[in-house]
Amino acid sequence: MYKYYVTARMSAQEQTNGGILYSLPTVILKICTLIPLLFLWKTIMNAGAKVEMSLPQMMTYTFLSSILSDMLVVKTPATGWLSEGVLLRLYGRPFSVLGQLVAQTAGGWVPMLLMYSVPVLFLAPLLGVRLIPASPAFFLSLPLCVSLGFAVDFLFACLSIRIRNFSWLIDRVRGAIVVILSGTIIPIRFLPFGIATVMKYQPFAALGGSPLSIFVGAGDVREILILQIAWNLVLWPAALFAFHKSQERMVSYGG
Repeated sequence: MYKYYVTARMSAQEQTNGGILYSLPTVILKICTLIPLLFLWKTIMNAGAKVEMSLPQMMTYTFLSSILSDMLVVKTPATGWLSEGVLLRLYGRPFSVLGQLVAQTAGGWVPMLLMYSVPVLFLAPLLGVRLIPASPAFFLSLPLCVSLGFAVDFLFACLSIRIRNFSWLIDRVRGAIVVILSGTIIPIRFLPFGIATVMKYQPFAALGGSPLSIFVGAGDVREILILQIAWNLVLWPAALFAFHKSQERMVSYGG
């Protein structure tokens, strides 16, 4: 396990090699996105919009989605592992390629958690956000969400191997599909025309929207956890099988 810890630490250090000021624009952008979004929801719901969540729940949902964004929708370097030379670096080390990707990704979360998520927590009372989970099941749902996020990301990475020279397009399509269907920005229960009833059973709904719903008390905890466990059991074997089959098709710059 030590080698994975070292990989994660190197990944975290890599994010700040240019200095803390290098990451400051990202922090400012996140804050400038979060605050207007909170006030937008506040304005809409105070205007009488009928939704299935109270204003405090919606404020907490949006706030938590921002500070945990990297974990709620996992994105590893794997999508660009052919065009950006990631593949050669991973196979040049004597341990699991997928394990390296997990460690590298998790390590990359640390700088933004320290520079953005933790400081912004002190703004919660000022913004009227209550950061007390409605159910302790949130602490089980979040790891299940992260685990499934890696499986989904690996499947898209394998798709980029199959469809060569389209990694950028796949990454853009993946970003649009996952963010919308995971409910991290707009809760799935808000979808109109009865779509929410069907969409809550698709795999992306078991990502970010699930732990957020449990945290604010806006979902059936038992149903959410069952779906998250079920999709993990389905997609992880699929991701491992797809990766095993895709290795034969790998071609990276440099060999």
